[in-house]
Amino acid sequence: MASKLEQLRQMTVVVADTGDIDAIEQLKPQDATTNPSLVLKVADKPRYQSLIEQAVQQAQRETPDPEQQKDYAVDRIAVAIGAQISAIIPGYISTEVSARLSFDIRATVEKARRLIALYQEQGVGRERVLIKIAATWEGIKAAEILEQEGITCNLTLIFSQTQAVACAEAGATLISPFVGRILDWHKAAYPDQDFTEEKDPGVMSVQRIYNYYKQHAYNTIVMGASFRNTSEIEQLAGCDRLTISPALLEQLAADNAPLERKLQVNKPQAPRPEALNEAVFRWQMNQDTMATEKLSEGIRQFAADQAKLETLLAPLF
Repeated sequence: MASKLEQLRQMTVVVADTGDIDAIEQLKPQDATTNPSLVLKVADKPRYQSLIEQAVQQAQRETPDPEQQKDYAVDRIAVAIGAQISAIIPGYISTEVSARLSFDIRATVEKARRLIALYQEQGVGRERVLIKIAATWEGIKAAEILEQEGITCNLTLIFSQTQAVACAEAGATLISPFVGRILDWHKAAYPDQDFTEEKDPGVMSVQRIYNYYKQHAYNTIVMGASFRNTSEIEQLAGCDRLTISPALLEQLAADNAPLERKLQVNKPQAPRPEALNEAVFRWQMNQDTMATEKLSEGIRQFAADQAKLETLLAPLF
């Protein structure tokens, strides 16, 4: 029998959750992603050194401002790695807008346009790029503007149905619900409760989102992310996309047991409810302790990783 990874690929688009070009060449995913967190993990590898040095030199030529130079260099490194990855994969490359802009609509839009322009300099068309934005209210509204301009977006750090609904209403191309981080929160809050397999709250969250989108005929792609184990992945077999770390991809590739499809597009169609406004969105998020805490934590973590990357680059300026 085929491996679970090959079986999964028959029902779900598999995305590599890594910025390591060597791993992507080996795993051959449909899509891939790059962000400061992933770049940090590969920045010390020899194959990236000339690319990083070139990005720093280009950033220095762009602006005399030392702080802006670091920010521009991070953009250029992400795009340079993303452009190399796009030559390997057939699908999308996701590239992240700085998490520091998560509450600024205008700055997020401007940064996204800059990333697209940098990709075009590298010969990569906007149709191959997903701009990755944290799913705050401001991030969702920025994505709505960008989608209307033909810039496709991946709204990330999804922890609630409220975020998912608002993203679909904004016309986002793709969302990334974070399965493992939802599980982490529940295990810390309720240490004696059983969260295995179908009881996993992160799995259940993605299932609810998927079913809601299909029932209301939203075209937004659901891409489960942040997995802690292969069981979570197996419980979401059939989801539109799943972004999976190399370690978990290897485990799936080594397992030849049968894989059952869990998610199906077989729900009756229902009319869409009235769209969320800002007040309702913020109130519903306020009432969801887990989603509020994990969204804030995720933004802080992404921003901290960018700061670490900038510190790593500092000696080159």
